[in-house]
Amino acid sequence: MGERDRRAVVAVVVSVLGAVIGVAGAGHAYLREWGRAFAWFSLVLGAGLMLIATFVDAEAVTLSTLPLRVSGPLLLLFTLNTFDAYRVARRSGRGGVGRRTPVRGDAEPSASCPSCGREFDPELSFCPWCAGTRDDERIGDR
Repeated sequence: MGERDRRAVVAVVVSVLGAVIGVAGAGHAYLREWGRAFAWFSLVLGAGLMLIATFVDAEAVTLSTLPLRVSGPLLLLFTLNTFDAYRVARRSGRGGVGRRTPVRGDAEPSASCPSCGREFDPELSFCPWCAGTRDDERIGDR
């Protein structure tokens, strides 16, 4: 099993465990996709609060008495959250923000950052994507 496959499996497991305790975005947090994790958490929390306020007497509700019209959409949102965590993990090679720039087809020289994997202009003394410097020995021409 490759690194990307392992990360995808772990992200799904963390996402499912988060869904079991009612925390959406846990798989994204594992992948260090903080914006997505916060967005999913906010979406599911807001939807849950709106559904409960609309369809249930909030003072008398328990988890076992939630009607299907509340628990169904929440289950769907948790499922979509887990699928999105899997998709993000499969998309990125390493690190949560591992969105790589496409390989340049022109003949211009380029350097690839070993930290984030993105290409940048070799005349720069730092990577504009992750801010690593040559002094840190994080940047190397490949």
